[in-house]
Amino acid sequence: MHSRNQWGGSFELTNSNEVASDYETSRIGDQWDRAALLSPASDTMDSTVQSWILERPITKKKTKYVDIGCMKLSYKALQWIFGIIFVGFCVIGLPIIVAKNLPKHHSRPIPPDNYTLALHKALLFFNAQKSGELPKSNGIPWRGNSGLQDGKDTTDDKKGLVGGYYDAGDNIKFHFPMSFAMTMLSWSVLEYKQKYMAINEYDHARELIRWGTDYLLLTFNSSASKINKIYAQVGGSLNGSKTPDDHYCWQKPEDMDYPRPTTTIFEGPDLAGEMAAALAAASIVFQDDTTYSKKLLKGAETVFAFARDFGKRSTYSRGKPNIEPFYNSSGYFDEYMWGGAWLFYAIGNSTYISLATDPNVPKHSNAFYMIPDLSVLSWDNKLPAAMLLLTRFRMFLSPGYPYEEMLSMYHNVTSLTMCSYLQQFKVFNWTRGGLIQLNHGRPQSLQYAVNAAFLASLFADYMEAKGVPGWNCGPNYFSRSVLKAFATSQIEYIMGKNPMNMSYIVGYGNKFPRHVHHRGASTPNDHKHYSCTGGWKWRDTDNRNPHNITGAMVGGPNNFDQFHDSRTNYNYTEPTLAGNAGLVAALISLTSIEGTSGVDINTIFEAIPPFGPQNPPPPPPWKP
Repeated sequence: MHSRNQWGGSFELTNSNEVASDYETSRIGDQWDRAALLSPASDTMDSTVQSWILERPITKKKTKYVDIGCMKLSYKALQWIFGIIFVGFCVIGLPIIVAKNLPKHHSRPIPPDNYTLALHKALLFFNAQKSGELPKSNGIPWRGNSGLQDGKDTTDDKKGLVGGYYDAGDNIKFHFPMSFAMTMLSWSVLEYKQKYMAINEYDHARELIRWGTDYLLLTFNSSASKINKIYAQVGGSLNGSKTPDDHYCWQKPEDMDYPRPTTTIFEGPDLAGEMAAALAAASIVFQDDTTYSKKLLKGAETVFAFARDFGKRSTYSRGKPNIEPFYNSSGYFDEYMWGGAWLFYAIGNSTYISLATDPNVPKHSNAFYMIPDLSVLSWDNKLPAAMLLLTRFRMFLSPGYPYEEMLSMYHNVTSLTMCSYLQQFKVFNWTRGGLIQLNHGRPQSLQYAVNAAFLASLFADYMEAKGVPGWNCGPNYFSRSVLKAFATSQIEYIMGKNPMNMSYIVGYGNKFPRHVHHRGASTPNDHKHYSCTGGWKWRDTDNRNPHNITGAMVGGPNNFDQFHDSRTNYNYTEPTLAGNAGLVAALISLTSIEGTSGVDINTIFEAIPPFGPQNPPPPPPWKP
């Protein structure tokens, strides 16, 4: 009857002592009515059987919540949230905490190269040479205010001629080499601004330039549009003089009590042209200071107009016995090219580039004759620098007609000048120790060597910026690295790789000149006043100078690589303003600094307007 029992047994209940009754359960459809089984007759069934027959009611667990104020969360959700936070802390937070608490090992900064170390010192020489009222930040403890009465002997001495730089070991202010030194410093800053900034000397270099240009603006009426005179020098001496002056006396600048006359010139395109170059170059350096830059530009144009005055074309030193023996000028057409180039870069007026590329300028300066002496840059001869500066214009801007013909000739002569510096062509003699003799073995050879090193290094950097691998010397092709090698060899000779194993930069290296021909450095700062002749004992003593004039490049060795560290022999031991400017320029060009490379191509050209296409005039009509 019950053929299919889904619970696995018969639904008939029996007692061990009873026979099964005929009682049947009732059903509805296919389902058993389980309640019918619970009749009174079954009260005696034990609880085990009842539990087997009846299903227990399913009771749902009550979900518990946590009230956190703005919402309610279940315990389970809360557990998940805390679990995620914990895992995140282990994965992210814990490593950060550990990393921050571990001892830090900073990588050491790359030490500065030797050129940078020497450059820091070379710039300090200019601080030691300052005249006037010195700022507290000047950094030379043995120097003080001096020359505060300079220029008072002039008729228009409202401002006087206080400031500027002393030229060398004496206390004379020669404005011709001073202007050249300022031009060279400005040129180096414009080409290698990023390097100066990287070694924290940019502001220092600008301050030195401004100290010089502020003074140069005092040497003529810079507020006028036309002038008729320039103050060319303060102080001086006559050869063989026995009266108190800057050479007869041995006094530090702070003790000067002898007359310091001002030399006035009424013609002198060489001095005026160099002053214009200095002011124009500096105006680009200070183009972020619009007011000062414009002031420099106005002064540059005014003094260059004096230089171009046809009625004033005689060298500034002619007939001046207190100038000719020391800084005699050999001509002025090189200053026309030099000053014209700088004014063009500073203002963008095509009048100046037209002058600089006028065929008469190189003609009268003998620029294309390849005379060896004219390939040597100095305070007197600007030709190689001017032609390189104009070669820059051709290489990077390619102005074309009508300037291309002359610019290409300047470029060619510049290349030949570089060839003349190479030892294998024997244009100049060299010492056995490796120093090129650009002044034919005469004294003060180092200042010419550093200038040549700067030009060679700079030309190599121009080629690198342009992607030019080298240049030709006749049939011979040379990599631009040859120029860098030449520059390096000359600077390293000066820094100590020479037969004397001596650095010719005071304060650099372990062995350097200690008896520098310099009044301020040789006189003790003992709060005593030494008279004109009372200071001779400091000139003549064999003792070392009480003060090292840090960064000063001395005159240098003779043509046999011999050097005498003698204060009384100024040919060996006297430093100069122009020489140190060339040294600074060469050093910054060779300095290797991570993150900087090559020259700043664009800054120097910012005032130049765009060049439109210009076609040369057609050839004249053909005639049979």
